[in-house]
Amino acid sequence: MLTVDSLTLHYGQSQILHGVSLSAEPGKVTAVMGTNGVGKTSLLKAIAGRHPYSGGTISLDGQRLDHLNAYQAARAGIAYVPQGREVFPLMTVMENLESGFACLPKTERGVPEHIWELFPILKEFTHRRGGDLSGGQQQQLAIARALIARPRVLLLDEPTEGIQPNIIQQIGRVIAQLRDQGDMAIILVEQYFDFTWGLADSFVAMTRGEVSLSGRAGEVDRTALLDKVSI
Repeated sequence: MLTVDSLTLHYGQSQILHGVSLSAEPGKVTAVMGTNGVGKTSLLKAIAGRHPYSGGTISLDGQRLDHLNAYQAARAGIAYVPQGREVFPLMTVMENLESGFACLPKTERGVPEHIWELFPILKEFTHRRGGDLSGGQQQQLAIARALIARPRVLLLDEPTEGIQPNIIQQIGRVIAQLRDQGDMAIILVEQYFDFTWGLADSFVAMTRGEVSLSGRAGEVDRTALLDKVSI
């Protein structure tokens, strides 16, 4: 289990996160929701080692991480799919996937067959440059690249943003498959309410850098959650 406890984060003199706490369990999707600017992406960046946090703790299976950078977070088993995808545009699909090898021992540096099963279009386009893919294909590539490192925690930041509906459905099926494998905790930041409502096992709503509502699916009132994330 990933546990975030009383996390604070600053950009210069501005405090962005105010004591945020949440947990993410293997085989579960934890959705973090809220309007733009409430700190959702900052939270993921802190967990992923992309930005230092000011206070609080991040633990995995009870072991405090205190990772100082993204490489250490990745080595600990945390994979991050950023908003905007950030694929390497001049590198091929295969080269983008191979960039995920950095945290793996040499004996494990290969693309597992299940990656092609999850994203068959990528197998057809292995020699195509990342910048020549559609937005939906780039999103699939970004998720596949994160999975190369065999993460224990997968962080997804707005995976449906700018994606055509049929690819959104496919990405939803992939997330459900990864969840159902039972060995990975998934934290999903998303503003597409219906997509998230149908996938998540628990919800965290954020307002002004704080958790304003949280609970498991079945316990959270849909209308109350929608009010929190659409203010």
